[in-house]
Amino acid sequence: MPAAADASRGSREPRSVFAALVVGGCLTWNITNVGAIADPLAAHYGVSLAPIGLLTTALFVTHFLVQLPAGRAADRFGSRSVALVASACALVGNGLLLLDDAGFALALAARALVGIGSGAGFVAGLDLVRAGGGGPVAQGLYGGATMAGGGLALMIVPSLTDTSGWRAAFWTAALLALLAGASAAWAGASQRVAHAKTWILWDRALAPVGALQAASFGLAVVAGNWAVPLLERRDVASSAAGLASGLILFAGIATRPVGGVLATHARSRALVGTSLVGIAVGAGLLAVDAPYAVAALGSFLLGVSTGFPFAAIFAAAQRARPETPGAAIAFVNSFGVLTILVGTPLAGLAFDLPGEGALAFACIAALAAASLLALRRAPL
Repeated sequence: MPAAADASRGSREPRSVFAALVVGGCLTWNITNVGAIADPLAAHYGVSLAPIGLLTTALFVTHFLVQLPAGRAADRFGSRSVALVASACALVGNGLLLLDDAGFALALAARALVGIGSGAGFVAGLDLVRAGGGGPVAQGLYGGATMAGGGLALMIVPSLTDTSGWRAAFWTAALLALLAGASAAWAGASQRVAHAKTWILWDRALAPVGALQAASFGLAVVAGNWAVPLLERRDVASSAAGLASGLILFAGIATRPVGGVLATHARSRALVGTSLVGIAVGAGLLAVDAPYAVAALGSFLLGVSTGFPFAAIFAAAQRARPETPGAAIAFVNSFGVLTILVGTPLAGLAFDLPGEGALAFACIAALAAASLLALRRAPL
């Protein structure tokens, strides 16, 4: 077997795959936990919603910047080592956010540290699945775990504010970081790709695949971060708003593994195309000032549609770059992260315009539909 192909396949290590699911689910809690209680945090720091959006931006700046270094480190030093460092960063960052006298400037710095953890943790976890011998189905399960982390944060954190206020977002994240670190330490030793000596700074073949990740995962996280305040401004109770908004990420738990099964049967292109249409329709339903049931349906459709492309996207990335699978994962995922980095604060600004945020969701719908153009060039 060629060395490059062998490098892209790990020996069978179910323990590593399970640890990867825990790392991915625990650390992705951080991507939506702030958006889940945007209004209480604004009151605590004495700022408007737009600066609260910067707390998510601060996380995704470092989440984005650490993608390629984390992929490179996973190839050279093993994904388990990267996962341990990522968990430590998330734990320390959330600990700083819990300090009573932490001002907004320190909060931004702490969220940037958490972003190193969430960004490196996502790459390390997915590569740990590969190193543990997991194929598209296991990668789909990993995708479901990461959706669960973000979705559960949207559902659970708002309900905890009655007892622990704004701190609910951060003490829960700190506990989950501890769990992620313990799981990474328990995982089997991950395979290194010792001969991988090049960085992927740009890859024309992978760029359309990255665009699909931006349209699915990236736009879904932007929508998830702002769906709660969107619905609250339509006089929906916080708990109900959190429940409906959580569906944007939580509904993909099942469809990501199912997408992994379907991706092995040469249906990837049709699967991804149908999903993009579903994302556009779901976001469009949220943009309309309709009854709560319609908004919940839109959240569910958006979430379900977001899940299917995950395994097909990352399987395509690893096939294209078998000699540097960790770096390929990081390159493709960086498109989604950049979308979140830019889109989250822009969506927050829409709440200062007529429609109370509806314009942001209309733009999400339009961008999802436009991404069908990238599908034609993607090597799925």
